[in-house]
Amino acid sequence: MSNLCNSSVGFAPYTLEVTGKGIHEVEQARAAIPAGTPINIAFLGNEDHAQRIRAAQVIRACGAEPVPIISSRRLRSEADRDELLGALVAQAAPKRFMFVGGDPATPAGPYQDSLALLASGVLERHGIEQVVITGYPEGHPKVDSGELMRALKWKLDFLRETGCAVEITTQFGFDAEAVVRWIEQLRQQGIDTPVRIGVPGPADVGKLLRFARQFGVATSASILRRYGLSMTNLMQRVGAERYWDQLQAGLGGRQLGRIGWHLYPFGGVEDGVNWINARLGGLDESRR
Repeated sequence: MSNLCNSSVGFAPYTLEVTGKGIHEVEQARAAIPAGTPINIAFLGNEDHAQRIRAAQVIRACGAEPVPIISSRRLRSEADRDELLGALVAQAAPKRFMFVGGDPATPAGPYQDSLALLASGVLERHGIEQVVITGYPEGHPKVDSGELMRALKWKLDFLRETGCAVEITTQFGFDAEAVVRWIEQLRQQGIDTPVRIGVPGPADVGKLLRFARQFGVATSASILRRYGLSMTNLMQRVGAERYWDQLQAGLGGRQLGRIGWHLYPFGGVEDGVNWINARLGGLDESRR
């Protein structure tokens, strides 16, 4: 495989995520979003390619960096893949893409998972030079931890051979100790890839728990208590301050490589961006 990818990439203090239907929130919050911030575009089953392309255009127009998420199992065919990626490149010029397996139990087309999609020649065909892959510090409800690690290593080895710049973005969670242990495990195995830790912005307790079930995140009573969540008041709006503080304590003074943040703004983009801007304003440059 040809070495077509640039191995160096800027590392923004944080990234965030939006849906095609919620792209207006980026326009409303653009003054609070630092210029050049990478914004991931979710690949939902109830949205179409036109919405995904439009979201990328809006993000670009707002001075941020669109990062389309490509759900392998939702792609209907090779032609469907090329139609979507070709339009994204032509109309929004994203510098990086994120490749995931996706939720459907049965693939809509030829790609069983993101490994199959990466191996299909998609990088060369569309000149993709920077790739984001997903990490699961708290595990995955449908895949055992050993298989998750094997898949992660396969992707990293494959992308390293192409020369691609790579980042790992984790699912959001509640267990800061599990996240720190997972990063330690990566580093002990010689994996020095930059990691972005997924953190949720302020949201109602009920909404956080719904997303946790959707993402397969563990929500034991003890973990929820540490996070400061109360099952008796699902309408209570909470921020991730405890989780954030626990992560800072676990990471503090450690040589764990380049670590950043990925915001899941379940309670709204503007509130989430203001929340993480305030958190990062209190960190020195070496910890961002």
